[in-house]
Amino acid sequence: MKVIKFEQFGGPEVLQWTDAEKPEPAENEVLIEIKASGVNYADTARREGQYVVPTKLPYVPGAEVAGVIAETGSGVKSFQKGDRVVALIESNGYAEYVAVDERVLTPVPDGVDFEQAVALPLQGLSAYHILKTMGRLEPGESVLIHAAAGGVGQIAVQLAKLFGAGKIIATASTDEKLAHAKSMGATHLVNYSEEGWADKVKEITEGRGVDVALEMVGGDVFNQTVKCLAPFGRLVIFGAASGKQATFNPGQLMRKNQSVIGFFLPQIMRKPELFQSSFKELLDYMASGDLKLTIGGAYPLAEAAEVHRLLQGRKTIGKLVLKP
Repeated sequence: MKVIKFEQFGGPEVLQWTDAEKPEPAENEVLIEIKASGVNYADTARREGQYVVPTKLPYVPGAEVAGVIAETGSGVKSFQKGDRVVALIESNGYAEYVAVDERVLTPVPDGVDFEQAVALPLQGLSAYHILKTMGRLEPGESVLIHAAAGGVGQIAVQLAKLFGAGKIIATASTDEKLAHAKSMGATHLVNYSEEGWADKVKEITEGRGVDVALEMVGGDVFNQTVKCLAPFGRLVIFGAASGKQATFNPGQLMRKNQSVIGFFLPQIMRKPELFQSSFKELLDYMASGDLKLTIGGAYPLAEAAEVHRLLQGRKTIGKLVLKP
């Protein structure tokens, strides 16, 4: 089979389109013929050697896959050959086939295509738990969502509305992306590529600031976002897409009882009661039409390097997908 892998850390050019042995499913595993693989900032962080946990080389990226079960192990009870499934995995998703434990599989509902299904696990679960579990968003509270036209951002905007948020302030770098965020349910729009964007956020909240902020850019955007927090405000950090780590004085949080909270999805996955109930809720939202997933582009697996360039260049809207 074909895979995309890298043997050294670096830019998109280190991604190799190469051959590998098709995996054999173990007793409790299934072999998925992959129809769509999700692309995420976590993949680019892995490639650059900047991920939250160490990446062992060589490495095949890809944490989201959707496809058809091609084979089942002898101990598999809940699935059979031909089933349409989606899974959130550790790695090896940039491939034509992958073997995964049946416990991480979720059936793809009727009427949902593979591209839509693969857009939900990582970014949908992240948006859900950043807002609800870590951000503790309450009805009527205001929320600031950076990169609101991106994969996590566009889902977070919709979920914030479903969770009863008051002011949903979306930021993005272009008018086109801001328009997309508005179509998803954002009530206020701010271009964070312009000077003074943090002041605009304060104006929108009549000087009070926001109750919850989602931050994954890093650098100065992080520091400016801290300044946007209301008393008892919570900032949830879940990445540093700019590649710049921020430094700040934690003592500044004391005066207004503010919090900066880290989020890492694999910790949620270690708590089945959190993972299973929230994923079912997300699937129900999608099936009812309350949650819409925008696919920013579907590209051949062989073009993974170019897709990484597009993602990091912030030239896209919605979820990017690779198709073997």
